[in-house]
Amino acid sequence: MRPRHPLSAPTGPRPGGVRLPFSALRYRDYRLYWMGLVASVVGYQMSQLGLAWLAYDLTGRPRTLALLGLATAGPAILLNLLGGTLADRLERRRLIMATQSAVLALMGVLAGLRLTGHLAVWHLLAIAGVSSAVFAFDTPARQALYPRLLPRSALTSAVALNSGVWQGSRIVGPALGGVLIARADAGWLFALASLGALLMALSVALVRPLPAEARTPTSPFHEVTEGVRFVKGTPLFAFLIGMAFCNSMFGMSYIFLLPVFAQDVLRVGAEGLGYLSAVGGVGSLLATLGAGALGEVPARGLLLVGGATGFGLLLIAFALSPWYPLSLLLLFLAGVAGSVYMVLTLSTLQERVPDRLRGRVMGIFSMTWSMMPLGAVQSGFIADAVSAPFAIALGGILTVAFALLPAVASPALRRLRPLEAEPVPLVEPAGR
Repeated sequence: MRPRHPLSAPTGPRPGGVRLPFSALRYRDYRLYWMGLVASVVGYQMSQLGLAWLAYDLTGRPRTLALLGLATAGPAILLNLLGGTLADRLERRRLIMATQSAVLALMGVLAGLRLTGHLAVWHLLAIAGVSSAVFAFDTPARQALYPRLLPRSALTSAVALNSGVWQGSRIVGPALGGVLIARADAGWLFALASLGALLMALSVALVRPLPAEARTPTSPFHEVTEGVRFVKGTPLFAFLIGMAFCNSMFGMSYIFLLPVFAQDVLRVGAEGLGYLSAVGGVGSLLATLGAGALGEVPARGLLLVGGATGFGLLLIAFALSPWYPLSLLLLFLAGVAGSVYMVLTLSTLQERVPDRLRGRVMGIFSMTWSMMPLGAVQSGFIADAVSAPFAIALGGILTVAFALLPAVASPALRRLRPLEAEPVPLVEPAGR
């Protein structure tokens, strides 16, 4: 039996440039990482539901939810770049183990406070803020680690599977959390989130990533600015990350206005809101898994821009739709288009960013996800001043504009293709 350790071996694309969507799971170390990620992310989604539920339940004031959003977004936006820098300076596996241990402790404290009847609103806000700061260091490290667990030829599959965890957990986590709140207590959501963090820490402890590229240590300030200069000086990366910022700020803000559509526009009530909220996640999950099979499609740039443009156009159509079944279909298709765009964007960054800079670049990219709560603020003000359909339509228009402008300005984006698979050090698939 061959030893399972980093070795050199060639891997190439399947005939026709199509890969199996689950091919990344053939590799032991990535498989361990992915199983831990499932536990951690489902726990995270349940904890977010628990935080929002208790913030409103304890006060009865919507503004508490706004404060919770700021507590969640602020530290992440401020610290993501520093977190990415540490992911490039430190051993990523140990950094993730440390951050997940911190999450375990924080969620354990929340569970204990709630289940013993001592939980106050300030506890929620404080722990939400500290957790956000922890994830600012955790997310870039995770994004930078997993490409070292498998060969480049399986990277698009890995990106799709990672995205699939997040999309699937949007459905599973809140569903399980809702049952626990109704039949037990919200405190158990935090207990399960703590367990998920423990499983993630253990799975990362067991993986054996390829050695990091040799690098010359410099000052932390220089390394932070080096990451920014690298993105700024590489037009393709600047365009991709800029598109992602606009997508999160203007496009994804539609999620926060769905209650208004369910109640005042489509008049379908709470049950209808549940379907509106879920159908986009279903489309995203299916598209995410399918996108893993598109790994080496030659016209990646056109497909990427088409996905972002289609997402914006479908949001505009949803804003104009007066018919509930049509609205469900449009949100499903928007989930499909948005996921194709996001998987191809992440695949491109993971393929082309040098490993010594990957943590910093992914730290910058991670800031885009932190923009969603701020997007909710701007869309909420616009909806209040004009209407919810106008706010979503405007977000769709801006999403389309910020997808097409880079495509026009950047020939490199239009001509973007996957990197040719090369003989690189890889981790041999288990069982071979």
